Amino acid sequence: MPQVKIIAKNFMDMVASLPAIKLDMLYRNQFICEAILRSLPPLAKKYVLQILYIDVPITSKSLQEWVLADGSSKHKVAIDRLIQLRVLEVIDRKKETTYKLNPTFQTNLRKHLIYGGILPREPMPSHVTARLPTLEELDAYAHEQWECFLLQLISSGQAERSTSFSSSMMRIFQRGLLRQREKEAPRLTESGFQFLLMDTNAQLWYIIREYISNSEEQGVDQADLIAFLLELSFHNTGEAYSSNTLTDDQRAMIKDLADLRLVKLQQGRKESWFIPTKLTTNLSVSLTDSSSRRQGFVVVETNFRMYAYSSSKLHCELLRLFSRVEYQLPNLIVGAITKESLYNAFENGITAEQIITFLQQNAHPRVAEKTPAVPENVTDQIRLWETDLNRVEMTPAHFYDEFPSTDVFEAASDFARVHCGLLWEDAKKMRMVVKAEIHMLMREHLRGNK
Repeated sequence: MPQVKIIAKNFMDMVASLPAIKLDMLYRNQFICEAILRSLPPLAKKYVLQILYIDVPITSKSLQEWVLADGSSKHKVAIDRLIQLRVLEVIDRKKETTYKLNPTFQTNLRKHLIYGGILPREPMPSHVTARLPTLEELDAYAHEQWECFLLQLISSGQAERSTSFSSSMMRIFQRGLLRQREKEAPRLTESGFQFLLMDTNAQLWYIIREYISNSEEQGVDQADLIAFLLELSFHNTGEAYSSNTLTDDQRAMIKDLADLRLVKLQQGRKESWFIPTKLTTNLSVSLTDSSSRRQGFVVVETNFRMYAYSSSKLHCELLRLFSRVEYQLPNLIVGAITKESLYNAFENGITAEQIITFLQQNAHPRVAEKTPAVPENVTDQIRLWETDLNRVEMTPAHFYDEFPSTDVFEAASDFARVHCGLLWEDAKKMRMVVKAEIHMLMREHLRGNK
């Protein structure tokens, strides 16, 4: 069975992975400071606001006194997050651990709270722009083009019209989602099949993550790109902003973002402008935000029959990935989930949990109100058929031992558990195994506790 699993990380996880020098440069922008504050866990926000006007270091003991005894795990998560983002700086480790707010972050957040922020661009007056699209038209525009792209990804013959992605965006899609051998048409990879069943919001996050990760190949600094994206999240949805206010690099970025339908470009007689969509203004929010999810359409019955109330070609092709589509009417797709169709999906790299999540997220409103939205006998059988093919599961991991003390071991165990990365632990011998994907975070955490 394939072991590939793609992850659409939160935007702030990418910010935390930047080098310290670039993070300090980002904090010179007041809007980025506010975006960081918004993204923090509730307890971390409380710490930042309480010590915002304290210019002397705060001891670790003093911070711990601000929470109840049963909040120690949340306290550790909050402190770790603040340190990862370099919002908190650790001082004087030898005697007693103390913390101090990053001076650049502290200064600019103070200014933002007192004076408010002024964006580098204001909305264009209505008499200059043509008739702007309504919010509903913007949503429909973004969804229609994204659906066309997904159809083209599944099969180039399915899309009614080809998408006009730039060469830089196509390289990003092809790098992780498609593979092509000599004299053969491009084919979806295991990651590509998984990508198709992701929520639209998560799909965009995945593409944005890859776009940022590969930006330096295009000669664009990652920190500059992240700063621009966060800055865009403070623009008003549906308002027009002049393209003349953008730098050359930002103009190139805005064209790529228009490919993703994060913004809509329009040209007037003398000026051109861009219009942010709802997806752009949600960039500083977690990818679990459900505001952009569309109404569901699938009904699954206990006999494994499936009815999809949709006229969309994309919906039909997505259902074919894991079910047998029997016939399609103008507004109804009828099919069945079979052992053979699921085996085919598993061989392509799609997991049982992804199929179940897709069915739950796209459940028709009539069944979405029920608990569970997908019959339990169906979800249980999907998992059982997967285990038939995958009796042994391989997970890349790292083994940790020789912890200096019980406190350090318990803190590391809690940290791994909070990040959903703890696979096994032996408290007596102070040993644990964690997922490889959080190895770098664990290293930083352990270094901070030395």
